[in-house]
Amino acid sequence: MNRKDREVTDFDEILSLINSCDTIRLGIYNGEFPYVVPLSFGFEAEDNKIVFYAHCAIKGLKLDLIRENPKVCVETDAMNGYAETERGVTTDYRSFIGFGTAEIADDADTVKGLDLLMQHCGIVGYSAEECAKLGITAVIKITVEEYTAKRYKG
Repeated sequence: MNRKDREVTDFDEILSLINSCDTIRLGIYNGEFPYVVPLSFGFEAEDNKIVFYAHCAIKGLKLDLIRENPKVCVETDAMNGYAETERGVTTDYRSFIGFGTAEIADDADTVKGLDLLMQHCGIVGYSAEECAKLGITAVIKITVEEYTAKRYKG
């Protein structure tokens, strides 16, 4: 990391940073060019490990690419405007980048993932279990193995 003074290492602060964001971008290997897609998400954390859950259709390029190569990058950020500093103008931001493995969730993790997604998105009274039973939604489970987080607050 180039600017160590902006690095976030406190795990609770990293979780707060992630929780304040509404979209993750999932980077997947696709041969010559990377494939990046924005997704709504939910997440959980335990023992300094972060697991993201995102939903999608049961067929599509994302799932095909994950089956071919499950190594992924996930990114989320929030920008709060610009700040003037002694060196010029910079962005008031916070961001998280993680590297890990994606998989298509099994039945139990599909329900869990949909529940976490609904919670994170602020949706109440929606049954993840009923949604999962429809068979039209897949859940991608992303287990983060390495990550960095940064922020600048002017």
